[in-house]
Amino acid sequence: MVGDLASGDVAKSLRSSSVLCLPMGSMEQHGPHLPLDTDTVIAEAMTRRIVARWGAEFDLWQLPVVSVGLSREHDWAPGTLSLSVAGMTAYLRDLGREIARALPARNLLIVNGHGGNRGILEALTREMRGDFGLNIATLHLGAAMSPDAGTGAPEIHAGKDETSVMLALAPDLVRREALAALTPPPDGAAARALVLDPAASYPWSSNDPRLGVMGVMGDVRGSSAEHGEALIARMLEIAGGAICQLIENEPKARG
Repeated sequence: MVGDLASGDVAKSLRSSSVLCLPMGSMEQHGPHLPLDTDTVIAEAMTRRIVARWGAEFDLWQLPVVSVGLSREHDWAPGTLSLSVAGMTAYLRDLGREIARALPARNLLIVNGHGGNRGILEALTREMRGDFGLNIATLHLGAAMSPDAGTGAPEIHAGKDETSVMLALAPDLVRREALAALTPPPDGAAARALVLDPAASYPWSSNDPRLGVMGVMGDVRGSSAEHGEALIARMLEIAGGAICQLIENEPKARG
């Protein structure tokens, strides 16, 4: 981790070709069975696993986690914290500027644990590349974890996949007794129309009964640590491909 270094070690340990890994999460409702910081827990733990799996091959270094994101779709629920679009923009631009100023590494892998951060990251990383000279890739864990199968209720938020990953990474944080109170989700038609349609977008909310039950958008039935480990393995392999592409995107003149 970069934070483990002493100041005098930075120039000796990091190179321009090193890859900085920035975990990003959120603070938002995840149904009655998962903690508010689920996305942050997953993003930080997956970043550690990515560094452990690929760190020696690609010279990876973990940065401190960004623990609050854009979560207005969950702001009906107590405990949800959300930055504004303007606040998130200012924060990420300041962070990018400081990375470029303080560290020699110019490759940045953002490990994003919250789907609601995706839109602003797609826009801002273009600016950060142009304005600060950072070569950036963003790994969206939710999409890597739960590609839409096109049938049944899609796994969008706090369902079987996310619950299983938490059972594998942080089982003590899962309220297993609360799982029994969750009823089956809607058929998924509204979720695909309002959340997953690539041709149109809408300001949906996770308390819309067409989308889920008790803030859960997915089906928690069948959740298990074993399923979670299988999803983690898939995310790790996808991360390896994203890092390879990041390195391929690196300006060729850089040594």
